[in-house]
Amino acid sequence: MTEPALDPTFYRSAADAAAAPAEELAYVVAFDRSGERHDAMTVVDVGRGSADYGRVVGWTDMPGLGDELHHFGWNACSSALRHEGHDMSGLARRYLLVPGLRSSNIYVLDTADDPRSPRLVKTIDGKELSAKAGYSRPHTLHCGPDGVFLTCLGGPEGDEDGPGGIALLDHTTFDVVRAWETDRGPQHFHYDAWWHLNQNVLISSEWGSPSMIENGLVPELLLGGKYGHAVHFWDLEEGRHVQRIDLGAEHQMALEVRPSHDPDATWGFVGVVVSTKDLTGSVWRWFREGTGSTAEWKMEKVITIPPEPADPDLLPPLLKGFGAVPPVITDIDLSVDDRFLYVSCWATGEMKQFDVTDPAHPVQVGSVRLGGIVGRTPHPARPDLPLAGGPQMVEVSRDGRRVYFTNSLYGAWDDQFFPDGVGAWMAKLDADPNGGLSIDESFFPHGDDFRGLRPHQIRLQGGDASSDSYCYR
Repeated sequence: MTEPALDPTFYRSAADAAAAPAEELAYVVAFDRSGERHDAMTVVDVGRGSADYGRVVGWTDMPGLGDELHHFGWNACSSALRHEGHDMSGLARRYLLVPGLRSSNIYVLDTADDPRSPRLVKTIDGKELSAKAGYSRPHTLHCGPDGVFLTCLGGPEGDEDGPGGIALLDHTTFDVVRAWETDRGPQHFHYDAWWHLNQNVLISSEWGSPSMIENGLVPELLLGGKYGHAVHFWDLEEGRHVQRIDLGAEHQMALEVRPSHDPDATWGFVGVVVSTKDLTGSVWRWFREGTGSTAEWKMEKVITIPPEPADPDLLPPLLKGFGAVPPVITDIDLSVDDRFLYVSCWATGEMKQFDVTDPAHPVQVGSVRLGGIVGRTPHPARPDLPLAGGPQMVEVSRDGRRVYFTNSLYGAWDDQFFPDGVGAWMAKLDADPNGGLSIDESFFPHGDDFRGLRPHQIRLQGGDASSDSYCYR
């Protein structure tokens, strides 16, 4: 009997992923801040040469209201090759699992029949997530070797500010199986998690509990150093906490973790939103020092981005007293070849590109500006239209040549930093293989293209720089 063919978008190595055919579609979640309209999965044509290039060509409404769709991911990806030799029949990069950060519902969309029209096939109720895993406020999804890992900001219903953590979902039924952790140690806050698969290590980061984020940034908590400021290292197979590294209370909100795509590497980056000492944003590198029983994880700050002085009259109330705009690093992304790191400076409206060939000494090699609290830099396609928001959720194509981003952070935070409205837009950059960025003037979905909803995270057809873990060199 012939073995079923593996999904061709399961790549054995990062080099295989980069060499695969380019994406033709981008999946982009969009939400209604008022909670009066349905959030949606939108589909944007990104096929260069397509007659619909840069247009929203698909739309799937979610059944609920007030979900605030946020981060989402595939049911399976290249990490499935960790299962080689086991039964992988039918496993494919087919379903998008889409959590509602406010509702705790999770929607499962099938992209197989018509990739431009994802079809809702299952809803996982927030009550199931709470009952089976003890968590709420699902945030980030990663397809892992043993199931789908779903990071959650909150505890169970009735104790939402209890410890956040990781829920494990079944690859095929999408049922909530259990909480992943067997020993959480000192970990309480949660945000993102990813891993070094071949090293049996998971890395997680911290934002804050639901009450600290859902109604906006709380200045007293920020200035008091109460948001998350640590990174945690875990035994991936056992779900056991191994080590906590405190970055210092001034370094508030350690968010996205981006490990090297090299399966033998033991380093990666985490972005930190802001320093309460000087309003800088920063990126830190983790690395392992030593071997065997003496091995220890360490972290060092490798990128510091300063605030930009500004007329207080141009600033929202939250920032007037500072007379400056902090960069507010809300996302980072590492290219599949581990060559370039992209850093979203949402408040200043800048996307930075760093050459991280030497990950201990990043060098800035590219920058573009769109939006920003003060600059309101327009897109070249609409020089008459000042833009609010700024580069936020960023995604990089597998070959590293295309960089996509959207402008909305999180509803309540959008409203604090851009009280006159954040708008809705998506942009694409062309990345030079030797470093450097330029804005694609022909790609600019915005405004009514998103029917009044705010676009957030992007996933690319066939995988992208923040989707897959590779098992082979």
